Amino acid sequence: MLRTCGFFLLGLALILGGSFLAHRVQTAGGQVEVRDVRFAGDGGLVQSGLLYVPKSATALDPAPAVLASHGYINTREMQSPFAIELARRGFVVLAMDMTGHGRSQGGVAQADFGGPAALRYLQGLPFVDRENIGLEGHSMGGGPILAAAVAQPDGYRSIVLEGSTPGLLGAKAPESPRNLAVVFGGYDEFAELMWQVPKGSDVERSPRLMALFGTTAPVVEGRVYGAIADGRARVLHNPPITHPWEHFSKAGVAPAVAWFQQTLDGEAAGPPAGEQVWLWKEVGTGIAFVGFAWLLLGTFEILLRTPLFAGLNRPAEPVAARRDGRWWLAFALTALIPALTYYPAMKLGQVFFPMRLFPQWIQNQLLVWALANGLIFLVLGRFRKRKPVFVNRWLLSAGAALVTVGVGYLSLVAVEAVFQTDYRFWVLGLPTLGAEDWATLVPYVVLWTLFFLVAIRGLAADLAVRGEGFLSQVTTGKLAMSLGFLALVGVQYATLFATGFLATPSEPLNTIVAIQFVPLLALVGAIGAWTYRRTSSYVPGALICALVIGWYVTAGTATHWTPDFKLPQPAASRSR
Repeated sequence: MLRTCGFFLLGLALILGGSFLAHRVQTAGGQVEVRDVRFAGDGGLVQSGLLYVPKSATALDPAPAVLASHGYINTREMQSPFAIELARRGFVVLAMDMTGHGRSQGGVAQADFGGPAALRYLQGLPFVDRENIGLEGHSMGGGPILAAAVAQPDGYRSIVLEGSTPGLLGAKAPESPRNLAVVFGGYDEFAELMWQVPKGSDVERSPRLMALFGTTAPVVEGRVYGAIADGRARVLHNPPITHPWEHFSKAGVAPAVAWFQQTLDGEAAGPPAGEQVWLWKEVGTGIAFVGFAWLLLGTFEILLRTPLFAGLNRPAEPVAARRDGRWWLAFALTALIPALTYYPAMKLGQVFFPMRLFPQWIQNQLLVWALANGLIFLVLGRFRKRKPVFVNRWLLSAGAALVTVGVGYLSLVAVEAVFQTDYRFWVLGLPTLGAEDWATLVPYVVLWTLFFLVAIRGLAADLAVRGEGFLSQVTTGKLAMSLGFLALVGVQYATLFATGFLATPSEPLNTIVAIQFVPLLALVGAIGAWTYRRTSSYVPGALICALVIGWYVTAGTATHWTPDFKLPQPAASRSR
């Protein structure tokens, strides 16, 4: 029994241990309370945020506060490095979900991205010093905080733009933001979009930035232009980091913390800005994500030993006896074709999807890519000489997949309720679904299922080898599914660090999106290989993968269409 439950227990242990570590770090060992909050937005919307409240902040002694916003196709948790470091230094922090993201209602950019309403909510808290509020946003997250600054020109004291720019994609912005710090990575992939310069390291020569700083010469990094006292201070930081590192590195977080310590009264003391602990929270939630993967596999293993699902328990008998030339060709095609088709398929974007039923642009792009690959592998499968025998029990497989993913989902519900964390590391993040997400999820899961039925069938038919050990088979599945994307990302960033430009400079957003598909496709390969080995069927693994990936993308990306909202221009999907 212990052997049967071993993987399940390992998953639980990793989830509990990692989540506890993350909780201790983000609460500063109990000195900060983290609350999941909802508040009224404009136009009748309900908005969401994580509120970090230090114990030192009270109605009798209100504390300075910071409103922080994530970027495009992210959620509020992405701002935790800033929130953790500011909160443990005595600041109240509201990490908001922009409209159309996370658990906030509406569509992308609706109600000025939700920024003005979020600032009003923060100002209304009794333990917040209304005269000492700062604003921070990463990438498209500059939209809500700058819109809040326009709505209340005297409602804030300073701003930090991380990898962002005023007026991004036509969003509202004050003509002269108060006490502005710009943090822009030397390898930022969006240099042309944000500041109209070829490379992130050229930002100091941006005419737009020079005009904002009131100078006709290149901006000197680290020099404070103007005076904080009259609200005209300006400072540029240009560390050697990429766009997604701006909110996930000491070099990106420290300038923001230091600027708020300088510009908001009462909190100049505390640990130096370079003294940071937030990474341990990410380590904890990353461990929990690994535990989630083991929990899925362990749950499926237990189900096979129950009377209800025992009919699925049938060890596989692969047709390949060894890794010959045909095997290596199949491995190469499985790894390379998805990576080679990624950019062309993503460009097709919205061509095939009615927005009322499929309201998420990025997920639509991903499904164009997935279904195109499914069609390619379906055609290639017709030339397969080895014909494996699959034992597919569709109803039992569907039941096992639903229970397996359901257990995984309930584990996350419990983690969010107890620890106020989720499963994530850097750009990889798995939150629970918002109330509106469930209806959105269903049609997407149907299409993901079509893709994974083809993909996992091919994985089992072409790459499983008779007599191969468990570890070898699972490793093969992981590598076959993820190696192409690992190479794609590696080439892009090796080129960026060598030249200052991506290998495909016109694809910054899709390149950043591709990063998370390295671990995700490795997980898919592990699930596919594991479930086929135990059942002689590709169906359970395909259904589990469709549910997990559909959930992951639906909960973590942005909604662009709502019945009462006019869509922004498609260019909004270019900025993270």
